[in-house]
Amino acid sequence: MASASSFASLTKVSPLVSRYQFMLPQAYRRNRVCCVICNHPTLKTPNFVVAKSSKGKVREFRLLKAVELDEYVTSDDEDEMSDVFFEAIEELERMTREPSDVLGEMNDKLSARELQLVLVYFSQEGRDSWCALEVFEWLKKENRVDKETMELMVSIMCGWVKKLIEGEHEVGEVVDLLVDMDCVGLKPGFSMIDKVVSLYWDMEEKERAVSFVKEALRRGIADEGGGEKGQKGGPTGYVAWKMMVDGNYKDAVKLVIHLRESGLKPEVDSYLIAMTAVVKELNEVAKALRKLKTFARSGLIAQLDEENLALVEKCQSDLLADGALLANWVMEEGSPLLHGFVHERLLAMYICAGRGVAAERQLWEMKLVGKEADADLYDAVLAICASQNEASAIKRLLTRIEVSSSLQKKKTLSWMLKGYIKGGHYDEAAEALLKMLDLGLYPEYMDRAAVLHGLRKRIQHWGDVKSYLNCCKRLSDVDLIGPSLVYLYIKKYKLWIMKMQ
Repeated sequence: MASASSFASLTKVSPLVSRYQFMLPQAYRRNRVCCVICNHPTLKTPNFVVAKSSKGKVREFRLLKAVELDEYVTSDDEDEMSDVFFEAIEELERMTREPSDVLGEMNDKLSARELQLVLVYFSQEGRDSWCALEVFEWLKKENRVDKETMELMVSIMCGWVKKLIEGEHEVGEVVDLLVDMDCVGLKPGFSMIDKVVSLYWDMEEKERAVSFVKEALRRGIADEGGGEKGQKGGPTGYVAWKMMVDGNYKDAVKLVIHLRESGLKPEVDSYLIAMTAVVKELNEVAKALRKLKTFARSGLIAQLDEENLALVEKCQSDLLADGALLANWVMEEGSPLLHGFVHERLLAMYICAGRGVAAERQLWEMKLVGKEADADLYDAVLAICASQNEASAIKRLLTRIEVSSSLQKKKTLSWMLKGYIKGGHYDEAAEALLKMLDLGLYPEYMDRAAVLHGLRKRIQHWGDVKSYLNCCKRLSDVDLIGPSLVYLYIKKYKLWIMKMQ
C-alpha cells in the first residue's frame, strides 16, 4: 500500500475542466476526468517527446528532463524500452480498441517498468489520462500492481486532486475524481478524503472543506481510502478534529449535529469526536469561570450577579444537551463496544460542568459495561458531590475505600474534605477531618487550617463552639496543633470565659 510519503512524489499535475464520453461499448461508457501533466518549465516532471516516422510508427521516446520520481522512472530506462512498448503506446493512442484488449495481447512482452511508463505517459499534457485509469484498472485485474506501481498511481492521483483544489474547481469535480479512483480499484494506504480536507484547510478554504464532506457523504464515498478508522472518524470526524485543533470546539459540535439532522448520516466515530469537543468546550467555560471568580475575590471586577450566573448555567446546559444527543446517536447506531467510550465522555462532561450526581451515575454505567474508571475520577466526582453536600452519592462513593490501601484512603478522604471546604459545608468538613484522624490518617496542613478557619467564622455568626473545640482537642491529641486557649466574651455580663484546649 502507498505510504503518506508518496504525496510529494508527483504532485505537479493540471486537470482539464472538460469531461466527456468515449465511443466505447456500453460497459465502458462512463464519465472520466481528463487530466494531464503540466509542462511548465519549473516543474520536475517527466516530459516525453514522441516522434513518428512516415509509416506512422513510434521511433523515438526520450526523457527531456530529470525526473523527481527517481524510484519510478529514470533516464536509464530509455535504453530498456522495447519495440512492444512503443507499439502499445501508439495502439492505445488510436483508441480504436479497448485498452484491456491492447494490453492483453502484449501482456507477456511488457515489463513492469514499461507499464509504469505507460501510466506516466498518458498523464501528461495533451494525453488522455482516462487511458491511464483504464491501464491501471487492467493492471489490477491482471494482478500486476506491485507496491511501486501503486505508489506511482497514487502520486499521480494526488497531484490531480491538488490541482483541482488549487484551481478552485467545484467540490463536485473533486468528488468525481475520487469516484473514478474507486472505479479502477485504487485503494491507497491512507484516506484520500482526509488528504482533500487537509488541502482545503491549508489553503484556509474551510467552508469548501465542509462542502466537500457534505458532497462526499451525499455521494456515499465516506469510506473511501484506507485511513485508520476510529482515529479521526472518517470525513466528518476529520473536519471536526481539524476544528478542534484550531480551538473551535463548539463549531465542531454544531457541524456534526447539523450533518446528522440534515439526513447525511455521518460516521459513528464522528459523534465520539464531537463529544470530545463538548468536553473541551465545557472545560474552557469552567476555566473562564474560575478566572472570573478569582478576579472578583481580588477586587479587580465586580462579583458575578445572578443574570451572569444564569447565562453560564444556560451555556453549560446547552452543551450538556448536545453531548447527550450525540451519546444517544452512538448508542443507536454504534457497536456495543463503543458504549464504554460514550459513558467515559459523558463522565468527563459532567465533571467539567460540576454535575456531581450525574457524573456519579456515569461511573457506575462504565462499570456495568466493563470499562472501569480510574481512582482519580472517582475522587474527582466525590469532591464535586461533597461540595454540593450530596449525602447519598457520597456514601455510595465511599464504599470503595473499604478495600483501598492507607495511601489511597487518605487521598480519597482528602478530596472529600476539600470538596466540603469548597462548598462551605464546615460541619461536614469537621466530621471528615475527624474520620481521617480515627483511621490514623493526618490531613494536610492547609486543609486543617481551612476547616478551623471556617468553624471560627461560624462561631462569630452562630455562637456554636462545640465543633471547633472538638476539632482543636483531637488535633492537639495527635500533636498536629499546640494547646489552644479558647475564650468567649459575654457582653451582657461583661464576662470573659477562657478554656485551655
